[in-house]
Amino acid sequence: MKKIILSLFVLTLLLVSCNKTKKDVTASGDSAFDKVSEDYIKGYLNWRPQTGVSLGFHEYDGKLADYSKASLAEELARLKNYDTKLSEIDSASLGTKKYYDWKMLRSSIKYEIFTFEDLKPYTKNPMTYAGAVDVNIYIKRNFAPLEQQLKSIIAIENKVPKLYEDAKANLQDTLAIPHTQLAIEIARGSASFLGNDLLVALKEVKNESLMKEFTIANKKAIDAINEFATFLEKEKLPKANNDYAIGKDNYQKMLLHGEGITMTSDEILAIGIKELQKEQASFNAAAKIINPNKKPIDVYNEMQKEHPTAQNLIPDSKKNLEAIRQFLVDKKIVTMPSEVRVKVEETPSYARATSTASMDTPGPFETKATEAYYYITPVDPKWTPKQQEDWLASFNFYTTDVVSIHEAYPGHYTQFLHLNASDASKIQKIFNSYAFVEGWAHYTEKMLVDAGYGNTGDPIKAAKYRLAQSGDALLRICRLCVSIKTHCQGMNVDEATKFFMENWYQGDKPSRQEALRGTYDPGYLFYTLGKLQILKLREDYKKQEGENYSLQKFNDAMMDNGMPPIQIMRELLLKDKKEWKKIL
Repeated sequence: MKKIILSLFVLTLLLVSCNKTKKDVTASGDSAFDKVSEDYIKGYLNWRPQTGVSLGFHEYDGKLADYSKASLAEELARLKNYDTKLSEIDSASLGTKKYYDWKMLRSSIKYEIFTFEDLKPYTKNPMTYAGAVDVNIYIKRNFAPLEQQLKSIIAIENKVPKLYEDAKANLQDTLAIPHTQLAIEIARGSASFLGNDLLVALKEVKNESLMKEFTIANKKAIDAINEFATFLEKEKLPKANNDYAIGKDNYQKMLLHGEGITMTSDEILAIGIKELQKEQASFNAAAKIINPNKKPIDVYNEMQKEHPTAQNLIPDSKKNLEAIRQFLVDKKIVTMPSEVRVKVEETPSYARATSTASMDTPGPFETKATEAYYYITPVDPKWTPKQQEDWLASFNFYTTDVVSIHEAYPGHYTQFLHLNASDASKIQKIFNSYAFVEGWAHYTEKMLVDAGYGNTGDPIKAAKYRLAQSGDALLRICRLCVSIKTHCQGMNVDEATKFFMENWYQGDKPSRQEALRGTYDPGYLFYTLGKLQILKLREDYKKQEGENYSLQKFNDAMMDNGMPPIQIMRELLLKDKKEWKKIL
């Protein structure tokens, strides 16, 4: 009996010792990772100061990125160095949370290296530089007194001439036509903004000596930007070609390094074509409920005539926004972690040229300018009656609600509230997945209409909400198809435009704009791909949870774990670690 007791005592000591050793190893591994990750983030933001400002780190105010060849080479070397450092960390020595931070950081670094070495935006795409002088944040967010914000603007503008000299030296001899044309347009717009709208935003500054200093710096910046546009127009555009596709190999790397997706572009395109047919059937079915005697596109166009007046555009949007939020609460679709409402306001005059509706949330580390704005661009009284009517048609009651769902509740703004209220790490707040962020917002559009939003017992009204949601879904599915066809199968802009017109049911101008975006943003397939990944994850999570499942539980879990690639989110939410490898 004594021997048995002694053996049990020894076994207990061994177990305690093993647990202590494991805790020590984990603590040591976590500490080593923390040091490497903090060093990496510091260097990451030092090279990308404008990102630092947008996140809420104001030690980067007034700084501008250095795009000299030496600086580009140093940053690439730094990225590779940290890729090696992270690979040398034994992931088994990390605690659960640090392990997923490690995965997220490794993914981000590998994507950055891929961008530098394979996509080569600093040598191949002039758009990289055309809009690089972005001082909007200093006038749209009041995180410091206006005069202090102005000093930051002056500091940035004084560095602008060098930035464009570096840009000219970096760009290769032959560039892509659409990228060059868009870069010229963006640069001209940027110069116009500095020379006009920025002056309006700074009209309250009374410090004459500071304004004089600004006037000099502003002129230098405007001249440098206009000279760059002229350089592109005269030196680059005549020699430009249509070689903008990133190619099948790079497309596969984009999927892998950006989102951890191993499916081929052909497999994803097949899914996209199938989804397009499915969504078109949904669009047609909704239109048939509304009016079975008209073509679906005619029903859609007729629906767009149901819109607010120019005077009521903002008040009506604000009223419906509160109704959407209340629907989330009443139906227990998602937890609202804050009673603070997003502020609905007119888009500032300096941003109206490029925005119809947008969400402007503060950075996750912002402590002063913490307001969030849902901007809606009003009708310009100088427009013709036809232009005003077309603008208001795009804000028809049903589509506006779908956009509000995407941008605010439970889309981007709710995502922001959850991120801030959660115990997400610094890494989780800084680095994000394109497919997760936009896939989530797009997923919420369908999710709310599926949950009955807009269905008050009137089948016609409910069908109109479905039609509006389906129309937006068709756009995103077309993006997926066009992205792959453009970058992997040789589709040109005219062909892409035709594809949008035939499958999204819109005119030449908006379709061509979407086709052009596809030439420089192949990642816009992630709106649909992310949505489909989330729907598949929800299905698997529901199967796993059984009676414990609720839509609210799933949605909260999705937003309280940072913004990682959905592949990582599958690992976090699913117990079956084999299951997470399945995407769709």
